Amino acid sequence: MKTETIMVIDDDQDLRESIVEILEDNGYTVTACATAEAALQALEDVTPRLVLVDNMMPGMGGMALLPLLKRDHPATKIIMITAFSTVDNAVAAMRGGADDYLSKPFKRDDLLMAVRRALKILKFEQQATEPCMDEALTCLSNPIRRQILTALSANGEMRFMDITRALGISDHTKVNFHLENLKTNNLIGRNREKTYRLTPQGEKIIDCLHLLSKRIAS
Repeated sequence: MKTETIMVIDDDQDLRESIVEILEDNGYTVTACATAEAALQALEDVTPRLVLVDNMMPGMGGMALLPLLKRDHPATKIIMITAFSTVDNAVAAMRGGADDYLSKPFKRDDLLMAVRRALKILKFEQQATEPCMDEALTCLSNPIRRQILTALSANGEMRFMDITRALGISDHTKVNFHLENLKTNNLIGRNREKTYRLTPQGEKIIDCLHLLSKRIAS
């Protein structure tokens, strides 16, 4: 199973080690640095998907590090950690390139929620740039194709009559039209036993649709 790589930059050793322990216990791969300067050197060898950086540190602070991170690693998400929970600091962090803001002291669940949210947004943004997104939007706009993909995702394999029953559609011609459309776009396939299932591209579309639904609902 692939794990997400996260970098933690904080001069407070106790807090840094606590964050690392929480993240590793939840399956993440973590690189920890005590200073921004050490982080810049470590970033020559690793590109994390997410960086948690303290605002106030000896030498280069978090605010000064932000534009450097965004310049060299534009796709990496950044969460600013600070003891000063003011609106001005939050606005400054966001303008500087931070994607989220975490105020000390924070609870374990607050940390994990911020991390998961940032990684979900990153996944959405990466998939939004892929060719599959146009197809996902087409599926999302057509309820029958969306229902077919969802049913196949839930059941694995289905025969034609099982699909029509699951959709509650008696017009077999209509269902067949949408099945052929999905086959043409390589989103579903049919084997010799005449059962339908999602292709790898179809599974990717389902992921896109789930992410879009969550994004719209948030």
